[in-house]
Amino acid sequence: MKSFYITDPGRVREHNEDSVTIVKNKTDEHLMIVADGMGGHRAGEVASSMVVTHIGSRFSDLSTIGSKLDAVSWLNENINEINRNIIKYAEEHDDSTGLGTTVVMALLTKEFLIFCNIGDSSGFVLKDGKLHKITKDHTLVNMLVDSGELSKEDALNHPKKNVLMKALGSADKQELDIFDVDTEVDALLLCSDGLTSMLTNEQIEKVLLEENVKVESKLIKLINKCNARGGTDNISIAYLVKEGGAPN
Repeated sequence: MKSFYITDPGRVREHNEDSVTIVKNKTDEHLMIVADGMGGHRAGEVASSMVVTHIGSRFSDLSTIGSKLDAVSWLNENINEINRNIIKYAEEHDDSTGLGTTVVMALLTKEFLIFCNIGDSSGFVLKDGKLHKITKDHTLVNMLVDSGELSKEDALNHPKKNVLMKALGSADKQELDIFDVDTEVDALLLCSDGLTSMLTNEQIEKVLLEENVKVESKLIKLINKCNARGGTDNISIAYLVKEGGAPN
């Protein structure tokens, strides 16, 4: 497998509140994480870093994640512990009003592949030359689209398209949305909304399918494309290509 992850502040934000990693445990199971933090006075990067550092270090220490059911329980338990830690941190630091973070993760073992998320950071798979979105954004606009009150076209430029309905740090208890995915895929992609708000799925797909280009070069190209279009947000991407998968 080939993997690479990258984060960039973009061209507008003064600092980067995203955190991203890809880690392996002792049996070569892979966990990918992207978290997009929010909150005043650099608090967002505290929240996103809590997610990546806490879960990343605990996963790398595991001999195996176990069964799919074990994995879902482990992820939810850790996310709720992090959620409590974020709330506690905000209570203890007066300058951390609105502290929170999104999270999207992908866990790949020999037996299964699961995606999970809270917020509007996204998870995709690349299969048979097509990029497929797996996760669903927890945004006000997406909720309105699902209920039929708003069309997908109108949602693209809606003034409240960035209003989150769920984020770590926003409620005492959090439940990950879990997506059970067929392991027969070519590649996995996670990203913060700094990528998906600047580029369409088709534009991302086109870059990922370029042949004879290194994985890291593809991700750098995606970052550069976002920045060329204004780079209005931090941009984070984690990408994992399975053996014999997508072109590279």
